[in-house]
Amino acid sequence: MQKTTPQQTIESLAVDLGTYLEPAQVNLVRRAYYYAEQAHDGQKRRDGRHYITHPLAVASILQEMHMDHQSLMAAMLHDVIEDTGLSHEAIAGQFGETVANLVEGVSKLNKLNFSTHAEVQAENFQKMALAMARDIRVILVKLADRLHNMRTLKVLSSEKRRRIAKETLDIYAPIANRLGMHNFRLEFEELGFSMLYPMRAPLIEAAVRSVSGHRKEIVTQVQSALVLCLHREGLPGRVVGREKHLYSIYRKMRQKRLSFREITDVFAFRIVTDSVDSCYRILGAVHNLYKPVPGKFKDYIAIPKVNGYQSLHTTLFGMHGVPIEIQIRTEEMESMANNGIAAHWLYKSTEDKPNQSHIRARQWVQDLLEMQKQAGNSLEFIEHVKTDLFPDEIYVFTPKGQIMELPAGSTAVDFAYAVHTDVGNSCVACRINRRLAPLSEPLQSGNTVEIIASGNQPNPAWLSFVVTGKARSNIRHFLKNQRRSEAISLGRRLLNKTLSSFGYHLANIPKEKIGGLLEETDFEVLDDLLEDIGLGNRMAYIVARRLIPGEEGQELPREDEDSSLTIRGSEGLLMTFAKCCHPIPGDPIVGFVSSGRGMIVHTENCNNVAEIRNDPKKYVSLRWDPTVEGEFTVEMRVEVEAQRGIIATLANAITSSEANIEKMTMTDRDAQFSIVNLTLAVRNRVHLARVMKRVRVIKSVSKVSRVRN
Repeated sequence: MQKTTPQQTIESLAVDLGTYLEPAQVNLVRRAYYYAEQAHDGQKRRDGRHYITHPLAVASILQEMHMDHQSLMAAMLHDVIEDTGLSHEAIAGQFGETVANLVEGVSKLNKLNFSTHAEVQAENFQKMALAMARDIRVILVKLADRLHNMRTLKVLSSEKRRRIAKETLDIYAPIANRLGMHNFRLEFEELGFSMLYPMRAPLIEAAVRSVSGHRKEIVTQVQSALVLCLHREGLPGRVVGREKHLYSIYRKMRQKRLSFREITDVFAFRIVTDSVDSCYRILGAVHNLYKPVPGKFKDYIAIPKVNGYQSLHTTLFGMHGVPIEIQIRTEEMESMANNGIAAHWLYKSTEDKPNQSHIRARQWVQDLLEMQKQAGNSLEFIEHVKTDLFPDEIYVFTPKGQIMELPAGSTAVDFAYAVHTDVGNSCVACRINRRLAPLSEPLQSGNTVEIIASGNQPNPAWLSFVVTGKARSNIRHFLKNQRRSEAISLGRRLLNKTLSSFGYHLANIPKEKIGGLLEETDFEVLDDLLEDIGLGNRMAYIVARRLIPGEEGQELPREDEDSSLTIRGSEGLLMTFAKCCHPIPGDPIVGFVSSGRGMIVHTENCNNVAEIRNDPKKYVSLRWDPTVEGEFTVEMRVEVEAQRGIIATLANAITSSEANIEKMTMTDRDAQFSIVNLTLAVRNRVHLARVMKRVRVIKSVSKVSRVRN
C-alpha cells in the first residue's frame, strides 16, 4: 500500500473545507500549510513522522467542528514561533495580525525557570487565559492540539505519559466540559485514564465487556418498549442506548463508594426529538410507561447548565425494578451537548448571532481575567480556576427572579460576589427565602437570596467557607490592599516616632537622603519602604539612623514617655493584641514589632516582652488614645461554690454589666468548689472593674481575678 504523503493529505483536507468555506479561504489555509511545512522542514516527531503531520491533524480536528479559516491557519502555524524561530511580526506580515495573535496564544509556551512543575503548569494556564480573553478561538485550537498529542502519547516515556495525562484530566477535560464540548471531554478522559492508570483501565474495560452480554437482552427490551411508546403516542424521536464510559465508571466508584455491579445495573437511554414541546410530551409518555423515581427529575431545558447544556433527565423503575436513566432533548440540543461553544461556528445562523453557550463562555473568560488580575501569583490563580471548573452546580434566584448558577456548596457571600464585586465587598447579612440566615449557610437549588449591604468591608473569616474562585480572589485582593495601606500608615508612624526622639520628622529629611536610602534598599517609592517597616520586616530604628544627617553609627537617644506611640485600637490587620496578657485600655502597654505581622501589643509587665525591653529595634513604647473606643478581649477567673444554676447567675450578672461573654469553661477544683474561666469583651479597665464588682457580690462566688499571663 502506497504511503500517504503530507501533500495528498492537505489536498483531501482542502476538499472537506470546500464544503463550508469560500475557495479564497481554503487557499489561505493551504498557504498556511505550505508555510508551516517549509518552516518545520527537517523536523520529526517522536514517532519518526514529519513534524507537519501534527499541525495538519490539529487542523483536521477543527475542520470536523467547521471552524473558520483563521482558526485552521493558526492550527497549521501554532508551533512555528517556538520551534522554528520565526517571529510574530513575520507571521503577521504573511497572514495578518489576527492569525498571528491566535498563533501566539496557542503556541507552546516557553518553559520558564520555575521551581516546580505545578508552577510551570499554572503559569502556562495563566497565559492561555489571557490569550483566550483576546480571542476565544485560542482555547479551541489549544484543545485540538492537546487532543492530537493525547492520541499520539504512547511514544513517550511512561513518566511523561503520566504527567501529561494528569494535566489533561486536571485542566483540559474540565475546560472542555466548562465549554460544553462533550466529545472532547470524553476523549480526554478515556485517553487520560488509560495513560494514568494503565492497570486499572483494562480491568474495568474487561469487566464492562463481561457484563455487556448479559445486558443486551434487557437493553433491547427497554429500547423496543420506548420506541413502541413513542409510536403509540404519535411522537417523533429516535431512541439510543448510552454507554457508560470507563473513566466515569471509575470516578463514580471512587466518589460514591459504589461497587462495579451497582453502577452497571443502571440502564441509560437518550431520546432525541424535533422540538422542545415534543421533549415534554415524551417525558409524560415515558412516565406513563414506567414509574418515575421521586426526586430524580431534572429540567435542564428551562434552566440550562452553566456550560449551555440542555436536556430533560429522569430516572424510572423499569421491568423487574431495573433503574433506567433517560435523557430527552432536541437535535439542536444534542449537537450543542457534543460541540458546546464550537457549535457557534458549526451552526452559525444567518445573522451570525453568538449562541447561549458562546455568551456563557465569554462571561467565564471575563471572570477568569478578573481573577487573574487580582491573584497574587499563578498558583493562586489556578487554585481559583480549578474551583470554577465545577462538576456540579446549583441554581438560585435573585429577589427579582433572575437565575444565578453557582457551584454546589456555595454560600450567600459567593452569591453576592457573583452579582457584583462591590455587592460582595459590602455584604453584611443575607435573607434566604425571606428569612435572615448566616452568611456561611450553604445554598440549595431553588433558594431566593437577598443580600443586605452596608459600608463594611470583607471579613477574613469568609475565606474559610466561600467556594467560588471569584469570591476567594476578590476577598484576598481586598485584604491584601487593606493590609498594604495599614502597613504604610503604621510604618510612617513608627519611623516618625523614632525620628522625633532625635528632633527630626520625615517631612524635614532631605529628599536626596530618602532617595539614596531607597536606591540602597531596592525600593521604588517611599511607601514600599514604609510598608516594609509596618510589616515588621525592617526596623524603624535602623532606617531612622540611616536618614538622620550626621555621623554614621551614632546611637539614637532613648525615648522619653512623651514620645510614646498613641494607639486607638482600630488600626486593623497590622496591630494585634497579644493573647498571653490581653491588654485593654487603661493598662500600661508596650509594643513588639514582629516580622511579617506588624505590631503586637502587650501589657507592660507581660513576661513575654521582658527579653526585648532593652532592644530599641523591636521594643516600642505605647500609650492609649484618650478617645479609644471599641471592645477588647480579657480573661477572668472565678472560683464558685458548686451549686445548681450558678452558670446562669454568672452569665446574667456579666451581661447586665454590658459585657459580652465570648467563651466559658468550667473545671472542678475539688468536691465543693469549681473554677470558671471566662473570656469577655469589655471597653476598658473601668468597665472590667465594674463587671468584677457585680460578679463578686454573688453569694456563692469566693474569688474573682483577672488572668494576666
